[in-house]
Order: sequence, then structure tokens, then C-alpha cells
Amino acid sequence: MMDPSLIAFYAISAFILVTGFMTVISTRLFRSAIYLLFSLIGIAGLYFLLEVEFAAAVQIIVYVGGIVVLIIFSIFLTNQGGASMPFPHLIRRNVGAAAAMAGAAVVGTLAAAYEWHPFPITFDTSMSRIGHMLVGTGEGSLVLPFELVSVLLLAAMIGCIVIAMKSRHEEK
Repeated sequence: MMDPSLIAFYAISAFILVTGFMTVISTRLFRSAIYLLFSLIGIAGLYFLLEVEFAAAVQIIVYVGGIVVLIIFSIFLTNQGGASMPFPHLIRRNVGAAAAMAGAAVVGTLAAAYEWHPFPITFDTSMSRIGHMLVGTGEGSLVLPFELVSVLLLAAMIGCIVIAMKSRHEEK
């Protein structure tokens, strides 16, 4: 009989894979963003399963609550919410599918050739350690990635506004 945590892992993993696949193949932009939302929630579920509640909370707050909301806001700001994306040509679709299958074959071959050994997972999730990593400037600090993400989000928002302004000028 299988361990319940293993069953939960397989169920969450299948959910992530299905919603990730639906994100990629959906022809509606808004639906694709919603599938991405569910995929990111599934990843937070894996964090909860690993008992890393802080990482799960950050996943939900930053990615689900921030990034996906920004993507949906950008979709609606550009007036493309209900638009259907063009279906790729047969040659592009076949080349993409062949590349994906080749990549999966390489990963599968490498995974099969590797000798897997279980190891205990330990996380140092004390609040003082996390606080020092977020605001510290020493080795292992996360100030630079945090600032780079904020600049990236600002650039995405400015780009979205510029695109929306161009489309409104073209309508007149």
C-alpha cells in the first residue's frame, strides 16, 4: 500500500503538469493566465507537502497574488482579454513538438542513468535567518534578486501601459 504523502505528491504533480500543459496549449490568453494561476497554486501545494510553509506562503503571495494578477491586468489593459491567439502553422507546431519530445527523451535518459539515493531534507526556516537573508548584504543575501524582480515588474508594467497607449491611438 502506498504512503498517503506519496499519493498526495503524485496527485499534486499531475495537477501541476495538466494545468501547465493547458497553459501552453490554450488559444485564449485569459484562460492561459488562469491555468498558470492554478499551476502556481499546485507548486505552493508541493511546498506545503514538504512542510516549508514560508516558501508556500511566498509562492502564493508573490506569484499567485502578484505576478499572475499583473499578467491578467496587462491582458485587460491591452484590450486582448477575450482575443484568441493565432494557431501556429503546422511546421512550427511539429518542430516545437519534436523539440519537446527530444528534450523529454534527454531528461528521461539522464534520469534513468542516474543512481538515485534518498537523502534527508532539512530546511532552516527560522524567521531570523529568513530576515537576515532578505535584508542582509553578506553572502547568501537575497537583496539583489529581490530588487531585480521589482525592476522587472516595473518594466513590465511600463511596457504594458505603452502598448495600451499605442493601441488606443491606433483606434482613433
